[in-house]
Amino acid sequence: MILCVRFRLESTGEALLPQLVGLLGEFTPLVEAAPPDTLLADVRGALRYFGWSPVELASVVRVRALALYGVDCVIGAGSNPMLARMAAREARPGVTLVVEDPAAFLRERPVVALDGVGRATARTLCAYGLDSIGRVADAPLAVLQRLVGAKAGRELVERARGIDRSAVVPNALSCSMAAEQTFSRDELDHSAHRRALLALAGELGARMRTEKQVCRSLAVTVRYADRSTTTRTRTLPEPTAHSAALTALAYAIHGSFGLQRARVRGIALRAEGLAPAEGAAHQLTFDPADEKARRIEAVADRARARFGPGAIVPGSLAA
Repeated sequence: MILCVRFRLESTGEALLPQLVGLLGEFTPLVEAAPPDTLLADVRGALRYFGWSPVELASVVRVRALALYGVDCVIGAGSNPMLARMAAREARPGVTLVVEDPAAFLRERPVVALDGVGRATARTLCAYGLDSIGRVADAPLAVLQRLVGAKAGRELVERARGIDRSAVVPNALSCSMAAEQTFSRDELDHSAHRRALLALAGELGARMRTEKQVCRSLAVTVRYADRSTTTRTRTLPEPTAHSAALTALAYAIHGSFGLQRARVRGIALRAEGLAPAEGAAHQLTFDPADEKARRIEAVADRARARFGPGAIVPGSLAA
């Protein structure tokens, strides 16, 4: 049995995630983090050891998270990670949703709710009348493979029938990293938003370069005064840890929100699709400004490593 625990964090940061991994680690060593707020845990051994049901174990996890960290959560349980994640997305606070009959749970749900099915794939399937998971499960494999491809069609029919061959991988390398800035008051000034994004992009870029990583996409999350959030993600032209490229994309995403008089409480920036820098390709350019910026960035990184993160900052942040 797999538990998927989605914590309702006040902040979109990840500061509490290691402690929450430790909390679940008291019951099982098989805990996988899915930043910013989700954990997967294989608890089959724990259920046998304690003699508990999934609902009873989930209740203990929920109470301990509230008592120790003041964090509420929603919990889904299923026989594999896919079912557990889907159950957690539909679970209500305080109630653990356990998928006991995968076929009945999946059948009437829209196909876009299935793991691995994006909007483009869903549009293709719906155009042929395959608008529910049950209809996809009943469709011939050859038909699905003609629509979405051989490998994708095979994986699609397995997921529609409740089969997920993935496993919980403990201590897996994080595929993302995030940074957040919370304003001291509700902020309406767009220039303050841009300064926050500049600082966050610089922080993420420096962290990735230190760890010799690059990212493939950025996600910007804006948190409002009523604690609601809006998130948008865009892919970079090429995997990079170059702060200037990260900042430019962060500005573009922020501009797409169309914020006018929104009362913004905080902004978070997430670098997604992390990969080793040594495997990333960089498009050569004849622009001397780009090469100069990268050389300055390398010098600034060495200065920060020696004198601290505040040794060199952009002029707009120092003002």
